[in-house]
Amino acid sequence: MELINLPVRALTPENFAPFGDIIETGLGEVKLINWDITERHHALATADVIGEEPQVLINIFRSKPWELPLTIKMVERHPLGSQAFMPLNGRDYLVVVAEDNNGVPHAPVAFLARGNQGVNYHRNVWHHPLLALDETSDFLVVDRGGAGNNLEEYYFPQQNFTISDRSI
Repeated sequence: MELINLPVRALTPENFAPFGDIIETGLGEVKLINWDITERHHALATADVIGEEPQVLINIFRSKPWELPLTIKMVERHPLGSQAFMPLNGRDYLVVVAEDNNGVPHAPVAFLARGNQGVNYHRNVWHHPLLALDETSDFLVVDRGGAGNNLEEYYFPQQNFTISDRSI
């Protein structure tokens, strides 16, 4: 089986736009609310849910850390809803996404997300499950609940991808 090295890129709105949204202060419209005491960083991402009786769920995922180098053997996608991850502990994590080619993921890309950056995967975007680094980390996750199959997994049959380190 072929092993392909994935370089890690900086997570920026421009780099990530084909896959989803970056959730980070300073990127959207800022509104002062509550007697001008609070800054509302408005509409940084939108939850997108479809299907039978869809619900927007708010969860906390606790992930053990992955060790580098790590091998990417699979990706998943959610056809009925977007999925957003926001780190709660301020720790960096990795994001791996892939383009879709007629229902099959190809050309995976790795990003280093800083501890103050969240991501919102658009509906149907191939991505690796949560990749916490260094220590166990909590993430606020906004995703879809309801009837219907909202998970599709794909295991790469001919190659795996490796991330050697987190250097950008």
